[in-house]
This record gives sequence, structure tokens and C-alpha cells, in this order.
Amino acid sequence: MSGSLREHLADLEAAGELVELAPELSLKLEAAAALHSLSGHTVRFQGFRENARPAVGNVIASRATFARAIGVEVSEVTEAIARALDTPGEPTRVAQGACQEVVLEGDAVDIAALPIFTHAADDGGPYVTAGVYVVRDPELGHNLSYHRSLVIGPRSFALRILDRDLMHFLKRAGGSLPAAMVLGLPPSLLLAAAISLGPGRSEYGVAAALAGLELCPARIDPELLVPASAEWVLEGRISLAETHPEGPFVDLTETRDIVRQGPVFRVERITSRKDPIYHALLSGGLEHKLLMGLPREPTILREVRAVCDCKAVHITPGGASWLHAVVQIEKRGEEDVRAAIDAAFRGHSSLKHVFVVDADVDPFDPQAVEWSLATRFQADRDLHLFPGTRGSSLDPSADPSSRLTCKAGFDLTIPAGKERWKFERFQFPAIDTARLRGGAPMGD
Repeated sequence: MSGSLREHLADLEAAGELVELAPELSLKLEAAAALHSLSGHTVRFQGFRENARPAVGNVIASRATFARAIGVEVSEVTEAIARALDTPGEPTRVAQGACQEVVLEGDAVDIAALPIFTHAADDGGPYVTAGVYVVRDPELGHNLSYHRSLVIGPRSFALRILDRDLMHFLKRAGGSLPAAMVLGLPPSLLLAAAISLGPGRSEYGVAAALAGLELCPARIDPELLVPASAEWVLEGRISLAETHPEGPFVDLTETRDIVRQGPVFRVERITSRKDPIYHALLSGGLEHKLLMGLPREPTILREVRAVCDCKAVHITPGGASWLHAVVQIEKRGEEDVRAAIDAAFRGHSSLKHVFVVDADVDPFDPQAVEWSLATRFQADRDLHLFPGTRGSSLDPSADPSSRLTCKAGFDLTIPAGKERWKFERFQFPAIDTARLRGGAPMGD
């Protein structure tokens, strides 16, 4: 298991799964384009034309990469996250972390020390995208969450904050909170920070259960704990009283989000390792999708299992890892499908389309799912519509003011009362062809 970003990268390098790029690219557009072209591969940049500091991207390059980082099989990822949610771990507290080897304060504080990417030509500017914000409430404890951060000055960012946990913490504190933006985290903590647990439950416990975790006191507040192994820690204060235009920005769905007024994060101190590695999360890329989708699979799985025999759940990258889910069930009766559809929407309220498949269809194989759509589905019989339903703000086709959309559930299972053999996919027997290549003899 990987307890730090560096351990994760070393493991990938030893396995020949780390792509190294020479310091020839620009932080403006070129580096992001390189991450896009190398989707599915973890990339380490040795530096950039404008900044000599190293960076990494596609840290969680695939479901298999994440499985490797937490020490489980690919098929066990959803269940492992579910266990961590049900039984959080206890982080270890240390007096000081590697993230505090270097301390910049006063006039030395300058965000330009970080190699921050400009992702798209019409973005509002350079954005920190993998920054996890850590805040603390005296009663509710710690909260971790991602918020895209637009550089608006040498010591300030404009943030995109939804009306969720961090906003709740800010309002409880009168609109202003000390905070730490932490960067360069292991996959377990990256995943945990993407989970919305609700006030009173800390994402640190999920990360500790997945791969262990050490925390140390932040300089800005000794009660505010930050990951000891982080590469960068930017300490400061978030204020709702000070706002700045934030956007446009290409978001999860690979479409452009609009300009809004966002609260400002003022950086007062930067701590880091001696040779810190920056993490650039490609917005709309596969890593972004995995971080958004993986934490929602256990919540859907739990809800569907409460009503029928659910085997697996896959929130698909093709659905932006947010709007589409494939739910695999062992159907006992026709009522199971509608129950599974309703439960999936309860498990992840932002879902737009749910596809229910039989146990013989691999939910992680998009061709198999499409095959079941082609051969087992009739729209006038198997389509379940939910018009006028509140959907996701990330869906550009939904009503922009009310977020109302038409959700749909697709029954891709073998219809009841039909001869099953007519709907079963023929499977060729497995045969080892390796020794046949090049005319190798087939005998012993």
C-alpha cells in the first residue's frame, strides 16, 4: 500500500508504469494537453519552461492503479471503499511532518513557486485543481474537500465552493476560517477527500482505513491537522466576505462552466518538502472521473443491495463518472429491476441514467453493456422515465435555473417469460494461442 505520493510513484516506476517527460513543455496549455494524450498513464514532468519544479499527473491513472495503491484486486475496489466508509480508521498524529521541511512566510510567500497549469485557452487563468482544502470546526471536527482554485494574485485564489460541507463550516464560523490547501497526496487520501461524508464525519478516517495516515499540526492553527506526507501545504484563510470572479473552466463533463463570484483564499504561509512535487489534476480527464465516480459506487451498492441481489456497480467514464451507472443484479423477479433503478437514484442523486444488467453481463465492459441494450431492451417496455426531476449542476442539458431534468432507467435484463437461450451471448471456449504463434509445435 502507498502511504505517500512518493511511495506510489516509486511503486509505479519499479513496475515500468511511470511515464517521464523532459522539461520542455509550457505550463500554459501544453502540459495539460500532454496529460490528456497520456490518459491512463501516470506522468511525471521533470520541469517546465517557466518553472523547474517537478509535477505529476494522472496519479490515479486507472481503477487498477488505485487498486494497486491500496493493496486490493481491481474487482475488490468498491467493496474496499465501502468497508472504509463503514469502519473508518484512526490516523496517527506526529509532531511535525515532511510537509514542513521548508517554510515560506511574509514576503517570501508567492504562489508562483508552484508549477500551476493553465488547462484550456479560455479558462479564467491558471488553476490549482488537485488542491484539497482542510478546515476544522470545534464541534464537527475536520473536513476535506476539493475546490478548483483560480490564481488571482501572488497570494490569493478565487474558489468554486458549492453549498455543501465547507460552506456549512464557513457559515458556522461567521464566514471566515483558517484553512490549509494540501497538494501531493497518496491515492487513498485523494479518494477519501472526494467523498462527501457530511458534517461530523472526517474523510481522514476513510483514508486511514484504506492505507494508513499520519497527520501533523498546521502552523496556522495547532488544532488544524494536515497530512504529514503532503508535498505542499498552503496555509491561509477563506473568507465569504471577499469575492472575485471565478471561471470559465472546463469541468468534469468536459464542457465549460460559467463565470461566478467565488470566495477568496488568502495564502499566509507555504510549507513543503525540500524538493516538492506538484500534482496537476486534469479536469475532465480519467483521473478526475475516477475520483468523482469511485466514491459513489459504494453508496449505490448499499442502496440497491437493500432491495435486491446486487453484484456490482460501475459509474462509467463515458457518463462523466457522475451521470451514468451500470448496476449488475441477479434478477429474481421483474420487480427487482424497478426497485434497483429507484435505489440507484437514492444512492447517488446526481445520476441521470441507470442501466440494469443481468449477472452474465460485465458492467465494466462498455461493449457488453451496449450489447445488452441492443439485444434485451425494448423502449416501450423497458424504459422508465422520471421527468421533472432535480439533477446535477454538471449536466449542461438540464434546465440551468432549476436543474430539472428527465432521468431514465434502462432495463437491460432478459425479459421474464422468454426462452433464456435466445438472449444468452455465445461464449467461445478459452484457448491458449501463445505457443501457436510463429509456427511453434503443439506437442509436448
